[in-house]
Amino acid sequence: MACVAETDVVPGIGEMVDIDNRMTLGSAVYKTLLESTRAIPWKIDWESKQFAYIGPQIEALLGWAPSSWESVEDWASRMHPEDRGWVVDFCVAQSLAGVDHEADYRALTRDGHYVWIRDVVHVVRRPDGTVDSLIGFMFDISERKRTEQQLISLQKEMEELSFRDGLTGVANRRRFDAIIELEWSNARRNRQPLSLLMMDIDYFKQYNDRYGHLEGDACLKRVARILNSAATRARDLLARFGGEEFVLVLPETDETAAGKLAARCRELILAERGVVVTHESIRYWCGLRQAAPKAAVCTSKRCSWCRGTRARQPSASGCTSW
Repeated sequence: MACVAETDVVPGIGEMVDIDNRMTLGSAVYKTLLESTRAIPWKIDWESKQFAYIGPQIEALLGWAPSSWESVEDWASRMHPEDRGWVVDFCVAQSLAGVDHEADYRALTRDGHYVWIRDVVHVVRRPDGTVDSLIGFMFDISERKRTEQQLISLQKEMEELSFRDGLTGVANRRRFDAIIELEWSNARRNRQPLSLLMMDIDYFKQYNDRYGHLEGDACLKRVARILNSAATRARDLLARFGGEEFVLVLPETDETAAGKLAARCRELILAERGVVVTHESIRYWCGLRQAAPKAAVCTSKRCSWCRGTRARQPSASGCTSW
């Protein structure tokens, strides 16, 4: 599991024991070799909790001189507050159990910044089984952590894109299918109403034929922007249901409130009619459906909403063709 800098290799347990023996013997050559690597060797006496040794590379990495690393308190105090508690507890518990271990944490630099460190620790025990000392290596894994964070961000971005319509930028059908099942389940569990607005641009094919697909795409983008502006609550969801069809999911919304929002959508579309469309045959259709779920969680095969069948025409307060 240990991850190190590109030019370093994590020593095995046998090698770390050998390192301890050689350090004890004071081999000048071996010490020189250790101090020429990017890995930072160290040794702590268990009884005194004092550093018996720490490599001079620590100063180049963190800015703290080797002489300033006197005890485990210096090690713990130069750790990010969010990491300190669990790392210290974990390392102490593993050491007491005689288990070799490793831990990743953020170490404080002398100038106030933080560097990601991986500590690989070997527990040296006496013949009677008691802990004699700890020896280990510190590795700078900051670059690896930055790469990991970039991959996480990229994965999150890709996931968001997979739920977004590429043309209009609103939620796509896949996102709608997931949300409608979730909201249906919530409505059923909490005995709350759930409303749905289905909206369609009629005669859109004729519009595309007359003005071209680029103008048609521009029209869809504007309609999506207008409708999305009407959905102001955090849980309201506008999705592109099909080619020129949009759907607005309204959790905890009864028929009266949904009808008012449908009227609001109509007003916003009419207000920008000259901007959105220029073809006299384009019509905007909106249907409203409200329910207080009592059955099992909706699925695409059982729920007419998910199958895309048009709900009943709303009352006079809803949207109408124009």
